Amino acid sequence: MINRLVIIGVGLIGGSLALALRQAGAVKEIIGVGRSQENLNAALHLGIIDRAESDPASAVKNADIVLLAVPVAAMQPTMAALAPHLEPHTIITDVGSTKRDVLGYAHRHLPKHLTHFIAAHPIAGAEQSGATAARANLFQNRNVVITPLPVNDPAAVNAVSQMWVQCGAKVSSMTPQRHDEIFAAVSHLPHLLSFALVDEIAARPNAEELFAYAASGFRDFTRIAGSHPEMWRDICLANRDALLHELDAYQGHLENLRTMLEQGDGAALENVFEHARNARTQWLVGLSQ
Repeated sequence: MINRLVIIGVGLIGGSLALALRQAGAVKEIIGVGRSQENLNAALHLGIIDRAESDPASAVKNADIVLLAVPVAAMQPTMAALAPHLEPHTIITDVGSTKRDVLGYAHRHLPKHLTHFIAAHPIAGAEQSGATAARANLFQNRNVVITPLPVNDPAAVNAVSQMWVQCGAKVSSMTPQRHDEIFAAVSHLPHLLSFALVDEIAARPNAEELFAYAASGFRDFTRIAGSHPEMWRDICLANRDALLHELDAYQGHLENLRTMLEQGDGAALENVFEHARNARTQWLVGLSQ
């Protein structure tokens, strides 16, 4: 049982965590902190939080767990503001999509609290943002990755793991570097490509005509271009090196496809398409198990 949970950033992820823990009967009190009073009011109205605070320092008093659910670029100032006010027993965790930068901020601003800073990343989301987008089942059967430090208190790591398990998630762990490399390939690159395609078409003189004829294929490919621009700006910059590596690899593959098109090599194109289809089918089968 979490007696007092403080969520800094009551958006889709933070709000959904609150609702899931309430549904599981795993939390007594939830305090929400945020920069938008309108969003906090919505969270109160929807029963996501019990109390809203504008001052993080006063909010974290007697907290069992503090969840940092702010954009990754806001992690550093948030940690700096919290550092003098944290109690020894308070566990801090985050939901950032990058881990090496967040842990770097923790080393810089929370050096005396590193035993209780447990970095985590729930692999769940949607294009919508804010408290009104939160839902209790967001983490059901979804992966949550924890990237523990050698100095972490095992009891704190277990507490964060159990928090996510109570939300219906499947918890695993890996190193921060491996985390950032994996998600550069399967999350950050797809978002970059989706944003790029929509932006390129929107900049054309006949954009209105093109969008008028776009159908389900375009909709499915570009769904994630509806995601929060500020958040994804921060993620891309935070994981720049790994993302550049993946972008180079993807551009190389596009060049190969371009050569096949120029040469009219239908057999080679079909082989690529067949390999991709089979790989995606196997991935979907794995998701359903």
